[in-house]
Amino acid sequence: MSSDDEYPSGPRLTPDYFRHPSSARVWDYWLGGKDNYAVDRKVGDTVAGEFPGIRDLARQSRQFLVRGVRYLVAEAGIRQFLDIGTGLPTVQNTHEIAQALAPESKIVYVDNDPVVLAHARALLRNTTDEGVTAYVDADVNDPELIISDARNVLNFGEPIAVILQGILGHATPELARMYDIVNRVMAPVPPDSYLLLSDGIDGEQSLKVNKKQHELGHHYHLRTPEQIARCFGGLELVEPGVVSISMWRPDPADIGTPVPVESHGGVARKPPAGRK
Repeated sequence: MSSDDEYPSGPRLTPDYFRHPSSARVWDYWLGGKDNYAVDRKVGDTVAGEFPGIRDLARQSRQFLVRGVRYLVAEAGIRQFLDIGTGLPTVQNTHEIAQALAPESKIVYVDNDPVVLAHARALLRNTTDEGVTAYVDADVNDPELIISDARNVLNFGEPIAVILQGILGHATPELARMYDIVNRVMAPVPPDSYLLLSDGIDGEQSLKVNKKQHELGHHYHLRTPEQIARCFGGLELVEPGVVSISMWRPDPADIGTPVPVESHGGVARKPPAGRK
């Protein structure tokens, strides 16, 4: 895809598909990518016009993923990842980060956007001979299908890191359903598995533009910091807990003082059965 809006073809890539904004393509636009269309740029520009910090938030989200995956591999010893709602490939994807530290790492990406899947198959390839990179075509609202397909690659007898980054706000407006999705994904993974999760909060700037996003067909449901923290119920949070993603273990190599952004997240461990 390119900025001239020449649409690719495929069984699910009908003209109607490109008439509606895609969360993955809007996010790609904010990150400075080229895999987006006029309908996505309209949403992206509208939001950025009211919320200039959205592009920095997108970059901070990627950096949170980088720091989180590095922690999971280097400190927690995780070698298996289930990345749900991965979005369009960009720099420093989960498998690149993990396999650079542990070449044997296995990563399963999950998305249901046909453009994301097409790019994933073309671009998200193993960086090592020992590792495995695979893709599942499924919706976050169908955890059982995700787990069933992921079992073809991942060993559910060994710890797995589940990644839900910026996806639950798109999945459902209902809080109970959001918590149910997290619980159904985490239930099959064994003790000592981890959850890396982040989502947008109802900050001043986010609330300001959220209504316009919905009017443009880009549906995203903001949560309070407390509601995001509840996603980690029953898990053991890694310090510093659930915080603004830019404040989660900021890299000392970063230039300048970290500034909070309107997205909160954290990393947490699934304890052994019977321990709360």
